[in-house]
Amino acid sequence: MTQQNTVPRLFGTNGVRGVVNTEEMDCEFAMRLGMAIGTFMKGAVFVGTDARTSNEMLKSACMAGIMATGCDVLDCGVVPTPTIQFAVKSNDMAGGVMITASHNPPEFNGVKCVDPDGTEMARENEQRIEEIFHTEGFYRADWRGIGSKDDFDRAIPDYIDGIVARTDVEGIRKANLRVALDCGNGAGGNVSPRLLERLGVRYVTLNADPNGAFPGHNSEPTPENAKDLVEFVKAGGFDLGILHDGDADRTIFVDENGSYMHGDRSLAIAAQYECASRNGGLVVTPVSSSKCVEDAVKIAGGSMMYTKVGSPVVARAMMAHSAIFGGEENGGLIFPELQYCRDGAMAAAKMIEIIAMNGALSEIDAGIPAYSQYKTKTPCPDKMKDSVHAKLLEDEGSDNVDTTDGLKIFLDDGWVLVRPSGTEPIFRIFSEAKTPDRAREIAESYKKRVAEAIA
Repeated sequence: MTQQNTVPRLFGTNGVRGVVNTEEMDCEFAMRLGMAIGTFMKGAVFVGTDARTSNEMLKSACMAGIMATGCDVLDCGVVPTPTIQFAVKSNDMAGGVMITASHNPPEFNGVKCVDPDGTEMARENEQRIEEIFHTEGFYRADWRGIGSKDDFDRAIPDYIDGIVARTDVEGIRKANLRVALDCGNGAGGNVSPRLLERLGVRYVTLNADPNGAFPGHNSEPTPENAKDLVEFVKAGGFDLGILHDGDADRTIFVDENGSYMHGDRSLAIAAQYECASRNGGLVVTPVSSSKCVEDAVKIAGGSMMYTKVGSPVVARAMMAHSAIFGGEENGGLIFPELQYCRDGAMAAAKMIEIIAMNGALSEIDAGIPAYSQYKTKTPCPDKMKDSVHAKLLEDEGSDNVDTTDGLKIFLDDGWVLVRPSGTEPIFRIFSEAKTPDRAREIAESYKKRVAEAIA
C-alpha cells in the first residue's frame, strides 16, 4: 500500500495561490516559502513575476528567503511564465520561481516552481518543499554564505530567439499577414509584440502595457474577455486575433471572421499540423479534451495518448513517450522542440505559421469535426470521493469506462468525465456530444447520479 503524505498541501495544480496580504499570501508566507524552496533547490535560481500590483512585494520577500539559504537569485523582471522556464532550461539552473496567479482576479497572487529541466515542478518535489515549509526544516546559511541577487536581462531576448529559430519566418513574411494582439495587460506585453516584429507580420496591440489592475479586462481568456478583440478583428480585417492570459502560458485565438475559437479547436488544429508536418507522431492530451483532437490527429496519420488532467502530467508523458505535440483544451499548447511546458508565445507563432502555410483559420477549422461540450460541478465531501467513485464504477461496469483520471464513460452519442477535484470538495463533470442540448443532458444526468451516490 502506498504511504500517504500527511503534510498539509500548499501547491495546487498550478502553484500556490491566495489573496494578497492575507495569511495565505503575504510577505511572511512568501519569505518562508522562499526558504523552503532554497533549502530544496540548493543552487542558483531564476525568479520572475507577472504584472500584478503585488509582484515586487512578494518577489522581494520570496527572494530574501531563497538567499537566506545560500542560493543566488537572478531576477528576470516581468516576464511570461514560459520565459522563466526557457531560461532555467537553457542556463543549467537549480530551478526557477515565478510569482504569478495566472488567470486569477487581480487581488490574487501566487508562487509557481520550475524544475531544472524547465518543466513545471513535479508533484513529488512540491511535496518535499511542503514538508520543509511545515516542519521549518530550513537551511540557514551563515553570514559569509548568504546568497546574492543580480538582474538577468537576457531572459526575454533568448526566449524570443528560441521561438524564432523554430518557426518558418520566411514563409510567414511571404504571407503578409495582419494580426491583432491582446496581451490582457499581462506579462505577454513584454514579449509578444517583439516576437511579432521578428516574425514580420503587421500587427496592432490591445492592452499591451503590463498593468496588474487589468484595466482592459480580466486576465482569463474567456469569450467575455475577448469581446474587444473580436470586434477589433471584425472591423480591421485582420487574419488572426491573439489573446493571452495573465502570465502568457496560454493563448486563445480569434479567426479572420471575428469568431472566438475555443481552446479544443486550436489544440486540434495545431496537433493536426504537427502530425502532418512529420508524417504522423504521438500527441498527448488529458482525458478531458474534445474528441475533435483525436479526429484531427488521425486525419493527419498520428496517434493519441490520454493522461490525467494537468499540464505537468501531459508534459512528462510527452517526454517519456517522445511525443511530437501535446496540450490542454484551455489554450495551453506544448511544443517539445522548444520546451516541455505550456507556451503562449510559441503557440501564437505556430498558429501564424499554420495560417501562412494553409490559408484562412476558419477554413482550416471547418475541416475538423465539431462537437459540443458542457461543464458543471457538484459538491462532495472529500472523505466520500472514493466511495462515490467506486459506486459509479460499479454501476457502469468497466467495458465503456476509462479510469485514467476519475471516470470517463463512453456513450453511444458522446462521453462524460466525472472526476473528483484535487483541491476542492467537489466533483467536476465534463460531457461532450454532437449538440449542446445533448451535452448538457448527459452532464446533468451524471451530476444527479453523483448526488444520489452521496445521499
